[in-house]
Amino acid sequence: MIIDPQALAVLGGAIALAGGLAGSAIGIANAASNGVATLAEEPGQLRNVIVLCSLPMTQTFYGLIVLILILTIVVDKLPTTGGDGFAVFGCCIIAAAAELWSGAYQGSVCASGISLLPKTKGVILTNAMMLAVFVELIGVLGLVFTIMALSILGLM
Repeated sequence: MIIDPQALAVLGGAIALAGGLAGSAIGIANAASNGVATLAEEPGQLRNVIVLCSLPMTQTFYGLIVLILILTIVVDKLPTTGGDGFAVFGCCIIAAAAELWSGAYQGSVCASGISLLPKTKGVILTNAMMLAVFVELIGVLGLVFTIMALSILGLM
């Protein structure tokens, strides 16, 4: 059975999006879980809780960008034979892993910040956001490295 390179590339793009969706969902759920407890203690922290809970959502957008690039640019440039479909699929798996883990762990960082909002009267917000950005960088790098790899393959 011959595997269509274009179908394999689209499958990879879909997996990249699924990784972003899963990472965001896990991260947001983790942060929101602490958010509920924090709001029960101090309802005035709602704005800060929402800010920190929303940070892991960006990994979904990174996965979506990969899928859009695959659908709009890469699929048209793929040869109908050869291993390029597998190469694109591999690049997308790396993107999916980066988005999944970065979203999930960013949610843990945000959850810690949220749990300390009442104790610090909200002062921890900026520090928690800065620390969450370090984990965000892994998601950004997953997107950038995927684009670079597709460019090296001559598909971008």
